[in-house]
Amino acid sequence: MINKKINIIIALLFTTMSFAQSNQFSEIASMPGSFSRMGFGARGMGMGNAMSSVITGDKVAFYNPALSVYQENNSFQTSYSFLSLDRNLNFLSFTRKFEFGKKDSLGNFISKKRIAGLSAGIINASVSNFFERDNQGNVTGELNPYENQFFVSLANQFTDKLTIGFTAKFYYSKLYDKVSTNTFGIDIGALYRVNERITISAMVADLLSKYEWDTAIIYGQDGSSVDEKFPMLRKIGVSYFLNQHNLIAALELENTSVGNNYLRFGLEYGIYEGLFLRGGLDKYDLSNTSIPSRPSLGFSYFYNVVNINIGVNYAFVVEPYSSFDQHIIGIDINF
Repeated sequence: MINKKINIIIALLFTTMSFAQSNQFSEIASMPGSFSRMGFGARGMGMGNAMSSVITGDKVAFYNPALSVYQENNSFQTSYSFLSLDRNLNFLSFTRKFEFGKKDSLGNFISKKRIAGLSAGIINASVSNFFERDNQGNVTGELNPYENQFFVSLANQFTDKLTIGFTAKFYYSKLYDKVSTNTFGIDIGALYRVNERITISAMVADLLSKYEWDTAIIYGQDGSSVDEKFPMLRKIGVSYFLNQHNLIAALELENTSVGNNYLRFGLEYGIYEGLFLRGGLDKYDLSNTSIPSRPSLGFSYFYNVVNINIGVNYAFVVEPYSSFDQHIIGIDINF
């Protein structure tokens, strides 16, 4: 009976947290870590998650470990998502860059400046109102399955054009009672600035990540052990920044280890100081165009208060196979 419950929980959790992909269409939908492939925050999701090469505005190493080098000031970001099927998805991150080199008495660099970046964050996903029932359908308790990703990223600008970074990630997942697992993963990313307008990115994500499930703690010798590898993601991207019009256009191609070839693109336009509109398209699968893609829209508004720049972000993302679409709200604080 307990074994059956665990199997049901695993199936439901991965189905609901796979963000409405269909197993009959895409193998990646049922693979572990699906919550971490949804995106990060209202800005990124509003631009179709085509963010690996975007070096303007607030950044987070989730999209590319090398991005933190281009963060101006300290950036604190948090977001909350309104999802169907009682799912919860939350984000929290901090990003800043560091400048090294000799300075004169006025604070000006008198030697070649070296730049590094740091980004750290958390992604939390869970399902609420998940009730345990007996064979008669009576409620016997409430289950609280959840998954977390913790990450820390370091980046270094080797030349004015080339930046390389890496991210160390720790996953923790709990499904039922004493059944939990964790894993470690690595992302590696690079940015190359062709000129003031064009930036190219490359990234590999989820190296070494693998869940190892073991139910022997409940069943003893009757328990079983299952290994589930995360899909490895390989991305290349390009962004174009039109400064005089305050416009960013970004394009990204992602290849997965299970054969998906996703195309993403996003736009962001600054209407006037502090107000930005954006739109995008996420997960247009070139290898299977019958899978619905995910259009998105969003905006941000920033206001300066005593040298602290506070921003409110919102994104709307179309979610196929769901009772309603996604709404993501967030707050950015730059200081």
